Amino acid sequence: MLRWLPLALIAFVALGLRTRDLATRPMHADEANQAVKTGELLDSGHYTYDPRDHHGPTLYYAAAALARLRGERSLAELTETTVRLVPAFFGTAAVILIAALVAGANLPATGSPRWPALAAALFLAVSPPAVYYSRYFVQETLLATFTLAAFVCGQRWWRTGLTRWAVAGGACVGLMQATKASAPLFLLAGVLSLWITRSGLRPATRRPGRDAVAALLAASATAAVLFSSFGTNPSGLRDALAAYVHAAQRFGTDAAPTGHEKPWWYYLRIFGWYREGGLLWYEAPFSLLAIGGMLAAFRGPSRFLRGVAVYAIATTLAFSLFAYKTPWHTVDLVPAFAILAAVALAALTQGRAGRLVAGVAATVVIATLLQQTWRSSFTRPADWRNPFAYVHSSADVLKYRPLAEAALARQPAGPIRIISEEYWPLPWYLRGLPNVGFWSTAPEECDGALIVASAAQAEAVRARLRRKYSETFLGLRPGFVCMIFTPEP
Repeated sequence: MLRWLPLALIAFVALGLRTRDLATRPMHADEANQAVKTGELLDSGHYTYDPRDHHGPTLYYAAAALARLRGERSLAELTETTVRLVPAFFGTAAVILIAALVAGANLPATGSPRWPALAAALFLAVSPPAVYYSRYFVQETLLATFTLAAFVCGQRWWRTGLTRWAVAGGACVGLMQATKASAPLFLLAGVLSLWITRSGLRPATRRPGRDAVAALLAASATAAVLFSSFGTNPSGLRDALAAYVHAAQRFGTDAAPTGHEKPWWYYLRIFGWYREGGLLWYEAPFSLLAIGGMLAAFRGPSRFLRGVAVYAIATTLAFSLFAYKTPWHTVDLVPAFAILAAVALAALTQGRAGRLVAGVAATVVIATLLQQTWRSSFTRPADWRNPFAYVHSSADVLKYRPLAEAALARQPAGPIRIISEEYWPLPWYLRGLPNVGFWSTAPEECDGALIVASAAQAEAVRARLRRKYSETFLGLRPGFVCMIFTPEP
């Protein structure tokens, strides 16, 4: 039992970092949108996959199941803590899975053969992007976890030849696909890594074709069950394929700019060293260790480590060359980097005073990662200078609901009017309140118990008000201000 204690302690640290004070950070617009969709699933009991504006259904089903366990059975009862616990739990599971993946490779190491697995798990446990987006209600952490699970199952199948591992791996691939349409990218990177590094090796099974078919059937069945909403929405299967058509239209060469285009070095900058608004952000010590591990992997005898290095290069290149970039994609890069950083530590132990050098390097890297994690996830989680708080809601969004509740107390019939071309995350914060309406442009009738108008709509709204109102300002996110019209007595 004691042999599991170090990994249990690392998992405990990971869980603590991922679940501490989950409700304090304001909801990002994307989080709020998906939380409302989860609430609608709770309210109606039904889910319909939308290939245009949403990713796969795993996040919503997982959150709805957890909400019911916590006694939250409607959108009005749903809380920030509940929805964010879903990525927190999956992010913790990823820490255990990466240890299993590295341990299953039987890497040569000084001392205990398990310590490189523990080092990789610890790096992932305290990684700034891994922690931040394990506290963030989006699909990326689930996708990274299912990817690791698929690789662990594939590794076990390759070594044992047992069909059940092929089926389990196929199910994980189905979960990947039902989480986000970018899943094939990671599968292709994995296949490329295997193809480059296998050097004539064969899996333990004598019937690889049969097991491949079993895995494919498991993947297809898992994805089909989820996309079809457990058989209640067969058109979801068609829409799962249509998602790629919509993506091609949205991101193709003839498509209009999305506003998320970034230079090729965007992700390298996040893992590097730079200042933003006077704050220093850096993961350079960790990245340098990962680069050292990549060099050691290509020089060493382990096919597994060379495969990880190829996978890291392939995924980093793919994300860097694609113009559309958002910081939560860094979650998909961290696991391979964490393994390579652990490899570098193993290589350092082979030299003179190697254990001391490796210990110092590990201490510096862990300390810097923890410092950056604490700043990004706890002291400045919604600061515009935080590289992970991307187009984040301002703290002012927490003030809208008290204003709406006070307005409805004065005038129960309302209405509360939100008149803005952009208004998320306000539908989340005003959930459960009666007589709340949303307009993208000013309607003919604008009077109400409370009117919230964007700066662009404020003049048109003001011209259509028949009563006298006091006017104040509240932010929605950096650079986006709303005018608050409150009726005067």
